[in-house]
Amino acid sequence: MNPSEVEALLEKAATQFMLGENAETISTLKLLSDAMLPAEATALAVELHQVALVRASVEWADEASRQRMERGLDRLRQMLGASEASSPAGNEPTAKVAVAATTSSALNQDPELVGDFILEAREHLQTVEAGLLVLEKEPANPETLNAVFRSFHTIKGLAGFLEFAKIQALAHEVETILDLARTGQLVMTPNLIDLTLESSDFVGKEVERIETMLHGQNPGQELDPEALLVRVRAVIAGDHSAPAPKVEEPKLSAAIPLEPVREATVPEVIVETPVPKVVEEVTAAAPGEPSDVKNKKAVATDTHAIRVDTAKLDYLLNMVGEMVIAESMVRLDPELSGTKNTRLQRNLNQLRRVTEEVQKVAMATRLIPVGTLFQRVNRLVRDTSRKAGKMAEVELVGEDTQLDKTIIEELTDPIMHMVRNSIDHGIEAPADRVKAGKPQSGRVQLKAYRQADHIQIEIVDDGRGLNKEKILAKARERGLIGEAVHLTDSEIFQLIFEPGFSTAEKVTDISGRGVGMDVVKKQIQKLRGKIDIQSTPGAGTTFFLKLPLTLAIVEGLVVGVGRERYILPIFSVHEMFRPAEGQVSTVQGRGEMVMVRNQLLPLIRLYRSLGVRPRNEDASQSLLIVAETEGKRFVLMVDEFIGKQEVVIKSLGSSLKNTTGIAGGAILGDGRVGLILDLEAIYTERGLKAQIIKESLLTAC
Repeated sequence: MNPSEVEALLEKAATQFMLGENAETISTLKLLSDAMLPAEATALAVELHQVALVRASVEWADEASRQRMERGLDRLRQMLGASEASSPAGNEPTAKVAVAATTSSALNQDPELVGDFILEAREHLQTVEAGLLVLEKEPANPETLNAVFRSFHTIKGLAGFLEFAKIQALAHEVETILDLARTGQLVMTPNLIDLTLESSDFVGKEVERIETMLHGQNPGQELDPEALLVRVRAVIAGDHSAPAPKVEEPKLSAAIPLEPVREATVPEVIVETPVPKVVEEVTAAAPGEPSDVKNKKAVATDTHAIRVDTAKLDYLLNMVGEMVIAESMVRLDPELSGTKNTRLQRNLNQLRRVTEEVQKVAMATRLIPVGTLFQRVNRLVRDTSRKAGKMAEVELVGEDTQLDKTIIEELTDPIMHMVRNSIDHGIEAPADRVKAGKPQSGRVQLKAYRQADHIQIEIVDDGRGLNKEKILAKARERGLIGEAVHLTDSEIFQLIFEPGFSTAEKVTDISGRGVGMDVVKKQIQKLRGKIDIQSTPGAGTTFFLKLPLTLAIVEGLVVGVGRERYILPIFSVHEMFRPAEGQVSTVQGRGEMVMVRNQLLPLIRLYRSLGVRPRNEDASQSLLIVAETEGKRFVLMVDEFIGKQEVVIKSLGSSLKNTTGIAGGAILGDGRVGLILDLEAIYTERGLKAQIIKESLLTAC
């Protein structure tokens, strides 16, 4: 057996052991022990094989045995490396062949293996980052140290197996630091935490480059780990005072994704994340303990999970949607709906119940815990507060609450932006907090919980709060509101979402409360959500985000205009009514208006916006619906209300996707197609038409 084959067997055994593949580990170690190795290495390989035979039967329940196996594999690797150093190159059959960075392995050319490596590495990098943030507060936490060590060890083994030399080399050295910390020979100081985090970031960027190459794209400039390796090796050699790296604001498009559930082309989606993660949990204080005691513990997620190709999952969801539509069409067929056959009716009801359950289960495959997003906030708060010269802690509540993975992916940037604002302009400097009678360290809390068919997310800080007078003054200065206009607190706070609005006295390179907040609101509304603010001077600010569980289904009101059917998303609807005499009027310069609860709202005749023939043009004989979009309320005029229904959203295709006022389509229970309305576009178009008419009148005058 040549040296490269021996090395490949060793790395294969290490990888199989870390992945819990016990039978495969035993088989590989047997091959190693039978190989032509130096006597000492052969003896160690035989010993490891015997240990594996004994301990695998109890699933390595004994942590000491696991560590013994890990150390043994490392020792065997060192023996083979020493053998290479003492033997003439090419003459000793057991010489260890170092993997050059330019080596092209048949294994790392296999897209499926590389795709698996990318997913595994990113899962372990999440564990590393979460664990290091815990170690910053509890440097000697044994469970966390072991979890972080195992993650780096696994990454090293996988990278070595696929011959990704840079990742393997750096992970191996960092693993040594963590092993020293595990055995009490080293303390994880803030400088070492910084160094380990920087190493984790480097591995994440390399994984991102590998993924880019896997998809046939240009990965950009190659990264060099040498500077990091020098600093890490200095720590291993005994220099524990290596300067911390410069803290830079992390970009939102970080190398480590918020969850391995993502859209791509190779083994792609994990229905439930099977990797153990270290997360911070807030638990009730024990009797006699202070109420603010926080107990942190390692939480292992369920390992009963499978990977499913994204294309297959999307096809399944699409077919379930078609099944729901077909069931509805059968159930509402005139020939069946009027039948007196009780047995048939019973069977149809059973079919409906089964179909609804299948739909719920299918939709649940798209749901992932919001904690995968929340965990990223830990690192963001740490780095941002240090850069701003402040102190802040994160409290996470409701991490198990589940959301559609697409919503979580789209929600990342808005959440990160609001948290950065909370740190930069909400949380005060330590000295100012002490003067105000607050603890030196600020608090940022993220909560998630379910309310009926929506998810509520709260971002809370205990900082200085929003200054209403300052916001009003800035809005009047910019001409957003008149001097005599009176606004509620909620309406005042909503002004910070105006494009370019900011009351910051100086612009920092971290954030500016208001700078980019218009983008945050648009992103939330794009997800069919709403955002509200509550703030108390000196006590802090809370952002409330209300989001749907999924974007694949929309609950809507089905209305009729002429012979057509339209669907209004129910989250945009406030109320429906038949107008009383005199309730609809024409106001000069503003068009038709409706008086609703002592407030004049503009009237939009839906048949005009959509170019269809109505049954009646008399508003008093029509149905009026109060709707809201972009914080603006208005009234839609339709012919009739048909019912409320959950519909599966269908794309209109490339030829119709840019149709103004239409967001998509859906097949209704009677088999007819209903168009889902884009209320924002309809309201915006009304404003443009009004402006054109106004300019025409001015020109005529």
